[in-house]
Amino acid sequence: MEQEADPAVAVEAAAVRLLARREHSRHELRQRLERRHDPAVVAAVLDDLAERGLVSDERFTEQYLASRLRRGFGPLRIRAELRERGVAPELIEAWLDLGEAEWFGHLREAARSRFGAEPPRDARTQARVARFLQYRGYPESLIRRYLWG
Repeated sequence: MEQEADPAVAVEAAAVRLLARREHSRHELRQRLERRHDPAVVAAVLDDLAERGLVSDERFTEQYLASRLRRGFGPLRIRAELRERGVAPELIEAWLDLGEAEWFGHLREAARSRFGAEPPRDARTQARVARFLQYRGYPESLIRRYLWG
């Protein structure tokens, strides 16, 4: 296999391969690409890809949020995961601003899928449901509202 003469071509090819599998944040791509390539070349290629619309933190955030909502995760966990992936805080807040009623609906659906249609009435099961929802990233205020009205 012949080695690429231009390092930018090799970096771009690697970035496109990663993006072909799924969306990545710019931060994720930079971390992955800098393992094997010069950071200056990586930065230049990422700037070029962003200008061409191939790398977009906004598109990544939208798709990531949709994916995590389908799996029943709440705003606290999604926010932490997006921060880990290097998404700007203002972008995170803009996408997570669904409103309490909508988050409550997602919480209720996550609890129903795991524990059944009605909120539990015995203390032991309520504790299990509360732990599950906390792990999923829902705020305590919504959990209390779901369990105790």
